[in-house]
Amino acid sequence: MAKHEHVRVAVIGSGFGGLGAAVRLRREGITDFVVLERADSVGGTWRDNSYPGCACDVPSHLYSFSFAPNPDWPRTFSGQRHIRAYLEHVTDTFGIRPHLRLNHEVLRMEWDADALRWEIETSSGSFSAEVVVSATGPLSDPRIPDVPGLDGFPGKVFHSARWDHDYDLTGKRVAMIGTGASAIQIVPAIQPQVRRLTLFQRTPPWVMPRMDRNITGAERRLHRALPATATLRRGLLWGIRELQVGAFTKHPGELGLVEKLAKANIARAVKDPALRAKLTPSYRIGCKRILLSNAYYPAVARPNVDVVASGLREVRGSTLVGADGTETEVDAIVFGTGFRVTDMPIADRVFGADGLSLADAWKDGMESLRGATAAGFPNWMTIIGPNTGLGNSSMILMIESQLNYMADYLRQLNVLGGRAALAVRPSAVHAWNRKVQARMERTVWKAGGCDSWYLDANGRNTTLWPGTTREFRRETRQVDLSEYEVIRAPRTAPAVTSRSSRTKETTQ
Repeated sequence: MAKHEHVRVAVIGSGFGGLGAAVRLRREGITDFVVLERADSVGGTWRDNSYPGCACDVPSHLYSFSFAPNPDWPRTFSGQRHIRAYLEHVTDTFGIRPHLRLNHEVLRMEWDADALRWEIETSSGSFSAEVVVSATGPLSDPRIPDVPGLDGFPGKVFHSARWDHDYDLTGKRVAMIGTGASAIQIVPAIQPQVRRLTLFQRTPPWVMPRMDRNITGAERRLHRALPATATLRRGLLWGIRELQVGAFTKHPGELGLVEKLAKANIARAVKDPALRAKLTPSYRIGCKRILLSNAYYPAVARPNVDVVASGLREVRGSTLVGADGTETEVDAIVFGTGFRVTDMPIADRVFGADGLSLADAWKDGMESLRGATAAGFPNWMTIIGPNTGLGNSSMILMIESQLNYMADYLRQLNVLGGRAALAVRPSAVHAWNRKVQARMERTVWKAGGCDSWYLDANGRNTTLWPGTTREFRRETRQVDLSEYEVIRAPRTAPAVTSRSSRTKETTQ
């Protein structure tokens, strides 16, 4: 016997996007929903990433929900443990626990055109929902490159997002593959304990000082006593970043001064000119995400660290061979090679109105309307969808804008009355994406001279938003029904299970 539930809304994922959607649904008076989570607890990327040194590179008071301020952040840039605890706190404070379905990995979602609902198969039961909100996030499924010979490596291998805490790195020869946001936190954390650390670097990142400090008890007491002070702090952090956007999106040439500061940062910590040359990027700052660390360069300059200025070409037994021919024998390999960002893994499991999977619909690149709805997939939307990422500010700002859009989408369905669905018009999706991609051409992410994880296989930036968060909020304030087709259920369609009898037993 297996349980089947019918709900009005099914939310997929319980990171910032999924929990934010759940809270917004409750605040809109919608309680007929579930949050389907494949793991055994909430937290998303802040649950999965627990590697040594894991922390956020966005200030704490900005990297949190506006509707759930936390006056007790311990540092200006919080670590993974505190962010995960914050998400658990949000879950409890807003009464989300009863809606959670933990250990429910979504295996398949299929649109039923007759019943106007989504049929959802999970690892722990089946569901149907009138609307699906997919909040699986771009940083959910690790990407490990297909390296020849890796299967024959006799030592330990793991990805930074699946850290093996049972494996002791003390005294080991370790290879770190990649030099992205995770690697620059891991390297300083493990360098003192390992015997030798070899860093395989395809492209050096730009690294700026991290202005981190303890938030004093007096500050925390002030924020608790006068919440407006925390709101003001958040507003200032937001405003500074909004002012910076123009340099990234319109005038990349203005970033020269920032590059000089970044080069001075390298020069202070790295005295060896040969190593300094390896660590100095040749592309415009901002083309890849600017990383923040005070400890990365000093750690890389230590005697037990080697930098191989190339990617990993192959593995021969215990020996790693770089693209430049460098050979290094190691006991463990840690991949800091990022995630499946431009090919969302969930897309393989979503089948729309014509039976086509979302992955097939997006085979030439992801595209949606306002980062939310995809052509051919009625009543299905994403949080942190295509072209909603940020290169210089807090994703929570973008998530909250998308929650506004989600809320109005559901209001519009209510206004329509009866059994109806909204299907975004392909013409609206194409028009939106033409506008976004035209703006993208002049940004540092497209014109900065680098090959980043922001770009898909066709070299198109389907990840970032080429404007300010204020602009995006304006674009997602409400649903424009002219961009959608209203679908009505056929007269012969079966009735949708009511809330009062929505749990039933079906025989397997």
